[in-house]
Amino acid sequence: MELAWVLGIGAAVVLVAALAVRVSIRLGLPSLLLYLAIGVLLGEAGFGINFDDAPLTQNLGIAALVMILIEGGLTTRWSTVKPALGRGIALSTVAVGLSISVTGAALYLILGLDWRAAFLWGAVLASTDAAAVFSVLRSMGVSKRLAGTLELESGLNDAPVYIVVVLLASPAVLDWGFPLQIVYQLAVGGVIGLAAGWLGAQALRRAALPATGLYPLATVAVCVAAFSCGQLAHASGLLATYVAGVVLGNSRLPHRSDTLSFAEGIGWLAQIGLFVLLGLFASPGRFLDALVPGLVAAGIVSLIARPLSVVLSLLPLRVSWREQAFLSWSGLRGAVPIVLTMIPLSEGVAGAQELVDAVFVLVFVLTVVQGSTLPLAARLLRLSDPGEPHEIEVDAAPLDELGAELLQVRIKPGSKLHGVYLSELRLPTGASMSLVVRDGKGFTPQPTTRLEEGDQLLVVATEEKRAATERRIRAVDRAGRYARWKGETGS
Repeated sequence: MELAWVLGIGAAVVLVAALAVRVSIRLGLPSLLLYLAIGVLLGEAGFGINFDDAPLTQNLGIAALVMILIEGGLTTRWSTVKPALGRGIALSTVAVGLSISVTGAALYLILGLDWRAAFLWGAVLASTDAAAVFSVLRSMGVSKRLAGTLELESGLNDAPVYIVVVLLASPAVLDWGFPLQIVYQLAVGGVIGLAAGWLGAQALRRAALPATGLYPLATVAVCVAAFSCGQLAHASGLLATYVAGVVLGNSRLPHRSDTLSFAEGIGWLAQIGLFVLLGLFASPGRFLDALVPGLVAAGIVSLIARPLSVVLSLLPLRVSWREQAFLSWSGLRGAVPIVLTMIPLSEGVAGAQELVDAVFVLVFVLTVVQGSTLPLAARLLRLSDPGEPHEIEVDAAPLDELGAELLQVRIKPGSKLHGVYLSELRLPTGASMSLVVRDGKGFTPQPTTRLEEGDQLLVVATEEKRAATERRIRAVDRAGRYARWKGETGS
């Protein structure tokens, strides 16, 4: 196929996929399903593009997953996930092991698979999908702690599941060193991610790059380098990627909002490309034969393995039954299980094609059923809170020659900054508001200027006072002019 055709089809797919987001919202279905449908339409059952390269699909799928994890890590607020750290780690480790065990044992008994194949199925189905979680949950209005739990789980659990699938798909004999390999890969991958994120943040804060657009590129490159270093060290590159993204996303980076916007665009492009690719790889003609095993596996995973693993892994943490029920139903499966099936298929494992077809059926069914009913579940369990407070964004750009930084703030609807006089804002010494843009017109504020929703503020602060200035702005945004009296620090 000529390059012009490839680029033209690619551009058309991205444009249609972008418009499909509005359609999915109106239909109440996850947009990821529509991307999958676009791929199926382009494939052998539609326009006739024949694509069956499993190794290439696996490599492109992992690359897309890396980009999705980068976006997820960079946009994860530490203040949101910190209270949920124990829960997220428990769900991404203990719950994963329990889910693999329960699913594998049930499939061994019901479908008659041999034990290694059964646990390979269990491992493939154990991971919740980062793309599905990040695209669905952040707009639902659940509490920060609950959303943070699911974000952490989906960002962290790909790593142990990937390791288990690779080990089970290999012809090597499994022995007592199996769990040690998992522990080593996770521990080293986490350390590499922390180191890459910290070093990258230090370098980006000190570098005076000649163009604003280079900062987002450099930030993403640091996370990709973390993945590469993790894989080359025979550790978990996926965990290194996500951890590096979280560290960078919560550091004081120059042009942070530009970086987050760029990462969000890369994440959407990766999701679109990944689901279209997987739809292109699918063979709908075989789905009828895979219907029964796919539905059986879907029932086991969603109704038995997921709830049981959630309840048992969270027992020591005293999580309410409502949150446990929501977490049990929030185990969204998406592209990750399909990508993981490419590993045994590429290795020539017996029964791998049947696994691929069954997982396609399972992902479609669970995405429709769970993805479309999650908002209803949140409301029925009284966990949905449309008034959940937002997190104000404070962007910064370095003014190198002056030893200062320029902070940009937009006052969102519902912010307690609305109605506050500039004199009541009480910025630290060394910081001052230089400009207010209101209704497209800018003016220099005075102490009697009253801030309003929709205002864009430019604040200049010395490097030493930048952190204190940002904390003060966040504190007033959350608690209003009497933030200090209410004990709000903005941390």
